[in-house]
Amino acid sequence: MKRILSVFLFTSILACAQKDENIVPSEVSYDFEIVADDIYIPWGFDFFPDGSMIVTEKEGEIFHVKEKVKTKLSGLPEVKVKGQGGLMDVKIHPDYPQEPWIYATYAKEDPSNSDKANTRLVRFQLNENQISQLEVLYQAENYSDRGQHFGSRIEFDNDGYLYFSVGDRGYRDVNPQDISRDNGKIYRLNYDGSIPSDNPFVNEPDAKKAIYSYGHRNPQGMEKHPETGKIWVHEHGPRGGDEINIINKGDNYGWPVISYGINYNGTSFTDITEKEGMEQPFHYWVPSIAPSGMAFVRSDKYPHLDGNLLVGSLKFMYVEHLVIENNAVVKREKVLDGKGRVRSIEQGPDGYIYAGLEGIGVVRLIEK
Repeated sequence: MKRILSVFLFTSILACAQKDENIVPSEVSYDFEIVADDIYIPWGFDFFPDGSMIVTEKEGEIFHVKEKVKTKLSGLPEVKVKGQGGLMDVKIHPDYPQEPWIYATYAKEDPSNSDKANTRLVRFQLNENQISQLEVLYQAENYSDRGQHFGSRIEFDNDGYLYFSVGDRGYRDVNPQDISRDNGKIYRLNYDGSIPSDNPFVNEPDAKKAIYSYGHRNPQGMEKHPETGKIWVHEHGPRGGDEINIINKGDNYGWPVISYGINYNGTSFTDITEKEGMEQPFHYWVPSIAPSGMAFVRSDKYPHLDGNLLVGSLKFMYVEHLVIENNAVVKREKVLDGKGRVRSIEQGPDGYIYAGLEGIGVVRLIEK
């Protein structure tokens, strides 16, 4: 309880220090019911075809949740819990159970230095409540002793590819703009971990062949657009400059050369927001909301939200409803304001929206 209170106090101080005047309360009132309790940091979750869930907890536990009954799964490899790193996202193969694979990302300790870690992508199968047949699909190199910017989200597109993100690991001036180094990238793989032959940098001699886009800071939201099939991500800026980006093959998203943010201490690290050859964000936030988790709403359960985008805010402790018209955000609303730090969001196969709230667990959004 002491740990939960300290997190809430810290984020409340941040919110008071940097008030966001460009967002309004939701026109429709919402509440929630808990469907998986006592999960301190529910970093990621996904749904099996029967509607049950698999949920990760940052400290290194993973659960199967069915009809509000939570079962801990065993057999997970050792997770390095360091700063923002730990057990992170989880995603079920889109053709499950015909393809009985589950994918996850976590912080892996450097075998030669226990103080260093970087993001690893694995896949595994379930034998009742036991993880089995675990395979390492990608290990980001350039292990870092810093505790920030591990990423990491996972998504599948409509063409049989898997995408995942790794943050810059705290080395903004080294990693994001260098395609010969991991970190600060969006990666694309085949489902078995092999490199697609048409990845943008496969013919570059020194490039990391899995890279699909670069110039990213710390993407903690990734979602396939339900109509276009494009991969959308959002990522943390520093003080201001959180972004939503639509990911295109081989594009450079600019970090840290261009940004709408400044250093946490108020000083500037770049004096430009645009540069030829670098992509502009679809949307950016000033002040930063510390976004985590993202979901497009396509459900008649929520007429007010349907057709728009939800993003979790860690800093301000709300779900943000972004109304999109003519390829732009035209309105921002607070949903579940003040209920807790929002770590993850998904729309379930039943059409309901679910969110991972730190200190609470996974909840179902209910319209009052």
